[in-house]
Amino acid sequence: MTQRRRTVKQKRAYDASGRQERARRTAALIVEVAERRFLKDGYGATITGIAAEAGVSADTIYKTFGGKAGLLRAIRTRALEGERAVPAEERSDELHLRESDPRKIIEAWGALTAEIAPRASPILLLVRSAAATDPDVRALQDEMDSDRHRRMTENAGRLRDAGHLRAGITVAQAADVLWTYSSPELYELLVLQRGWPSDRYGRFVAEAMIAALL
Repeated sequence: MTQRRRTVKQKRAYDASGRQERARRTAALIVEVAERRFLKDGYGATITGIAAEAGVSADTIYKTFGGKAGLLRAIRTRALEGERAVPAEERSDELHLRESDPRKIIEAWGALTAEIAPRASPILLLVRSAAATDPDVRALQDEMDSDRHRRMTENAGRLRDAGHLRAGITVAQAADVLWTYSSPELYELLVLQRGWPSDRYGRFVAEAMIAALL
């Protein structure tokens, strides 16, 4: 291969990498704008309005996310990552590897709930509301509910495998407890309606799960 060909090949690889990074930044900007517009205008926020604020075409949003349901899915995915460099789900999984005290594990879950719920719950509640009239969003809600229950079942199974669950409590029962206390509806009741601060809410979630499961 001649020097010229090597140079052209290297330039093309660099250009592809640059395009991917620009596409990633554009997608992140669209998600940020969409979240802001949805929380401000509700599900009535339009793709054209989101596109205009993000400085892209509506066609770019449809090609990247497929429409409103895809935007809501992306917003929820970002919210679940939490506020730190390591995504919250990874931090939750690591708890079982480095911590043997089940109370400390569940207290850490409560802290993660307090971190994530203010970011995720408003969007999940918007999805619940929009699901009543939009079949695509209804399917998205079913997908999100199934995913959250799967996560809670995995967490319940880890507690069982480590011998932490109180006698007589099955994995299915424990999963339902974790499902209930991680629900956006509980956040809505205690934080949005009753005005609890997030840290109090997180402590309540941890204490309730400990009382119900250990």
